[in-house]
Amino acid sequence: MGREFSDRDKEIFNKLAPENGGTHMSPMGHPYPFILRPISHKFVEDSDDFRERLERLTGEELDYLVELALKGEEDIRSLEDEDVDTFFELVAEKVSEEKAKELRLHLGMAPTTPA
Repeated sequence: MGREFSDRDKEIFNKLAPENGGTHMSPMGHPYPFILRPISHKFVEDSDDFRERLERLTGEELDYLVELALKGEEDIRSLEDEDVDTFFELVAEKVSEEKAKELRLHLGMAPTTPA
């Protein structure tokens, strides 16, 4: 289940989806339960757009999202498949390979191999 967004959550969400007008509410008036899921499913045009948005985040912000996911407070599994891969790639690049591996193991998600 989702959680109530902290100020930091709102800041990250707004950085990823500025077109939402500075709110973390859906068009139906409900707060989004997670940061990344609505970005992946509602805001981005494609996987390249998701990558461009995630690249706006600092390593510290990505690490924060990893920590939320490790606590079960951020949803990674239900992102679009390509977006899951992008998230882990950027965590490995901007945070550390170890952190990406730790989260994959925690979520029971084996690394994907190129086709």
